[in-house]
Amino acid sequence: MLIAVCGGTGMLGRAVVAELVGRGHDVRVLSRSAPPRAASGCAHHPVDLVTGVGLRDALAGVEAIVDAANCAGTGRRAAPVLVGGTRRLLEAGAAEGVAHHVAISIVGIDAVPISYYQVKLAQEGLVANGPIDWSLVRATQFHETLDLVFTTSARCGIVPAMAFSLAPVDPRFLAGVLADAVDTGARGRLAPVAGPRPQPLRELARAWRLARGRRALAVALPLRCAVRRPLAAGALVPQNAIVGGTDFQAWLLQDAQEQAALGPAAGANP
Repeated sequence: MLIAVCGGTGMLGRAVVAELVGRGHDVRVLSRSAPPRAASGCAHHPVDLVTGVGLRDALAGVEAIVDAANCAGTGRRAAPVLVGGTRRLLEAGAAEGVAHHVAISIVGIDAVPISYYQVKLAQEGLVANGPIDWSLVRATQFHETLDLVFTTSARCGIVPAMAFSLAPVDPRFLAGVLADAVDTGARGRLAPVAGPRPQPLRELARAWRLARGRRALAVALPLRCAVRRPLAAGALVPQNAIVGGTDFQAWLLQDAQEQAALGPAAGANP
């Protein structure tokens, strides 16, 4: 099967590309910039979701799309990519006869009122009401995302350590679920995906500090009541989820070993 992975050079996209190629599919990597090294069995096609440039050519002959595109930042910054870009991707896919659109979203976005989650809800609506048969998977936060949050805040001498729970997931495990969705065909909203062990954020922060050797102060940062209540009620830990992959502590150990193998410069933690 010829499959396009939009955002195929990103954190999740790379894992999805590797999984699909490993299953024998032909893969087109869609992104603004080419990956440093193209995996065997895939080709890069430059596209711009904000303008739509390159989408029709990139999707010609494609049977399925996995949309792993992402945009960090606030909802206002993300909307042109995740909402406008999804609309253009669906329109181009329909025009080229794509049969199946696989979308990735986030657990809890309909319960936690933050701007980025509102954008993801709008993106889900476009997919569900769009011109292509679809599958959609909500997932919990990635290990790499949590690592980045802690690393960034530690530069200011603190790490967020609130009591609400997360069940962070390895993108490689999620990639397998998305590849299964491609192979199975369009089925609408699928079961959510989570890591194997829900833990309070403060425990995850403690594990991160120990693994990274950082002395940043663990702080329970204040949250708006409208956000704090659903988080405390477990909005980010899904029920009846597909659960698997390594937990955060095991991932930290694996990452440290991989960084050490690359040498002191690559393994340095800013």
